Formats: sequence, C-alpha cells, structure tokens
Amino acid sequence: MDYRGRFAPSPTGRLHFGSLVAALGSWLCARHAGGRWLLRMEDIDPLREAPGAAAAILAALPAFGFVADEPVLYQSQRLAAYDAAFTRLQEAGAVFPCWCSRSDLAAGDGLHRDGRCVAPPDPGRASAWRLRVPDVEIAFDDALQGPQRQNLRESAGDFVIRRVEGLYSYQFACVVDDAFQRITEVVRGCDLLDSTPRQVWLQRLLGLPTPRYLHLPLALDASGAKLSKSTQAHPVDPGDPLPALRRALAFLGLPAADDARDVAALLAQAREHFDPARLPHCSGRSVA
Repeated sequence: MDYRGRFAPSPTGRLHFGSLVAALGSWLCARHAGGRWLLRMEDIDPLREAPGAAAAILAALPAFGFVADEPVLYQSQRLAAYDAAFTRLQEAGAVFPCWCSRSDLAAGDGLHRDGRCVAPPDPGRASAWRLRVPDVEIAFDDALQGPQRQNLRESAGDFVIRRVEGLYSYQFACVVDDAFQRITEVVRGCDLLDSTPRQVWLQRLLGLPTPRYLHLPLALDASGAKLSKSTQAHPVDPGDPLPALRRALAFLGLPAADDARDVAALLAQAREHFDPARLPHCSGRSVA
C-alpha cells in the first residue's frame, strides 16, 4: 500500500512547539516516502476542547508549510462509525458495563482486571464500558524507539472504551479512524508510545490492519516536563513561522540554514537532508 501518514491534534489549545514537532516529523516522513499526509482533528471530547482551538490549529499549519493532501477528518462527525465498531465489540462479548470509579480502584493498584468490578451494578446511573483484557503480551518494533513489549493485563488492565458521559475514548476512536484513513505509518510523540499496545489489541479484535509506528522524542521544558497545552505551553506564531520552524528542525537533528528566506525554502532543504533512521532516538529532549 502507498504510504499514508497523518497529524492528529486535539483542539485543547493553539498549536504549540511540541505539536509543531509532531506535525513536522509526520510531514517529513510522508514526503520522504513519496506518500500522502493527512490531517485529523481529534475533537472527540468537547469537555476538554478550547473554543476556537480547532480553527486556530488548522489556520496555523499552512503558515508552516503543512497542507493536507485530503480533506480534514473531524472525529466529531464520526460517531456512527464508532457506534458500529462498538456494537461489534459488544456482540463479541469483548466489552462490559462498569460502574467502578478511580477511587474504587485506588484501593488496589488502580487497574481493573479480569472483568471483576469493585463497585456493584447501579441501574440508576449510566455505566462506562471497558474492554476485557486477557493476560496477553503485545510486542511491536517502533521504527525509531526499537523493540517494544508490554503485558496488557499488568500495564493497562480492562481499559475504558466508552465513558460514563457516552464519549468514546481516544484509544478506540484513534484505531477506528486510522483504519478508515488507511494510515500505513503513525508518526507521533513518545508520550503515546505506551498507548500503542492497547491500540494494537483493539485492531486485532476489530480485524483492522496495524500500521507501522514511529514515536518522536518529546519536547521538554527546563524541568523535564512535556511541553503541552495542558501545561500552558506558549503557542507558536504563524505570523512569523521561521523561528519556530528552525527550532523544530534543529530539535529533529536537521539543518536549518539561517539564510533561508521563507518556509518553502527551509522545508525543501529539510526534505533533501531528511532520513527517518537518523532522527534522535531519545524519548525526550529539552528545548529550554
């Protein structure tokens, strides 16, 4: 299958440096492979969405030279597809209703295992739905971080697929949409490396293909914390994109000549020198 990559931001704030690195890395991998680069707005959780953030992110990306090869996919418009996939899991007996709260599970190690609930059923209130997770080990080779192995029962337990509010989880929606968009390689930050085994297991249960994975190092602040919207990372300036783009290229170990006068020239130079195998292998790098 021809290469198909994607950048899938959540609209919890404006585009910041960490997200710019993820967009740049995924775009470069797609262009290096002669493939297509897609955009997906992961607006599945309106409770966390910042007003205007989705539009601001989509408006900022072209200023940095990133234009999707296909129309943007919005998760908020994909509920019927999630419902259908969820029904398949129900019919297979792979999910079960659960009324256990985090505080209920905190008495143990915080994980729900073997389909055994702590809290009794409560017909008077809505339940979450969890995926039954057996004692299974998931292994995959990350294209940058190397071989990965995780015992799903011990690390994740029976994880939530649909929340009490009726909202589908990131893990579930991501799997359904990667298959729908025919993504062949997922390039994203190392903060999501731990999520990959859960997504691989869901792909197996739903009979969906498993793409390749490449997890980029995270941009960290001076204290070693991940740069993110939730920690109030400063947004990049689409009105003056060259400084942030040069920093993002340097972060990924690519030359960023000061004499490049525009974004197109800077990206053309980056494509000429780009090799995914030469990306920094560490899981996190300070930008402070």
